[in-house]
Amino acid sequence: MHMAKKTLAKKSPKQTSKQTSTAAPFDAKNLAHTAVFDHAEKRDQVGSFISVEFDDDNRVATYLFEAKLAGYKGWRWCVTIAKVDADALPTVCDLVVLPGPDALLAPDWIPYRDRIQPGDVGVGDIVPSSLDDTRLVPGQQALPADEDLDTALAIELGLGRARVMSIEGRDQAAKRWHEGDRGPKSPMAESAPKPCNSCGFFIPIAGSLRAAFGVCANAISPEDARVVSVDHGCGAHSEATFTDLVIN
Repeated sequence: MHMAKKTLAKKSPKQTSKQTSTAAPFDAKNLAHTAVFDHAEKRDQVGSFISVEFDDDNRVATYLFEAKLAGYKGWRWCVTIAKVDADALPTVCDLVVLPGPDALLAPDWIPYRDRIQPGDVGVGDIVPSSLDDTRLVPGQQALPADEDLDTALAIELGLGRARVMSIEGRDQAAKRWHEGDRGPKSPMAESAPKPCNSCGFFIPIAGSLRAAFGVCANAISPEDARVVSVDHGCGAHSEATFTDLVIN
């Protein structure tokens, strides 16, 4: 049986609420202590008494004892005891372990799909897709200008993809690429003689991101076969040629 508890923290004299009952608080500390000892696997798992709180009618009391349980730092044994009237004996209603203000708690749960980081997916690993992924929309919503396809012809031939990237998905990718190591703010780009968009080895990508990104096709560049921003750059730029030595 679970009873509602007013609070698990100690009250200062100024915080004591007004009593609405003429019943006097009862003393069941020994009963509560015995109940915890009976419930614990070992007696040394029960620590010292912390506090007791009564409901407004002085009929229900909550006793707190220090819980010395492995892995439960800062937790308390919580015993709820009720006394239905002046002639009744106190009865144990509930006994649980609850966290205190400084208790060690498990971190908030993060869904598996939100915990995956770049590099986590290896050979043979399968990452199930989500139907509510906001980065994707049904294929029939693809814009011909974005996908470089004839929508009517693709549907007629059954060549359309089930899902394509949404505007949100494209924006996330563009921001990630532009702010990454192959964007304009990387140390390599800042030291490059010229940007990628003027390099002969730069191949613009298709679709709506063609104006901002392309693929490097220079075999000696560290960015070969990678997506780079148009304002990225490296020392292997096609026009980074040597000038003839001038002898005075």
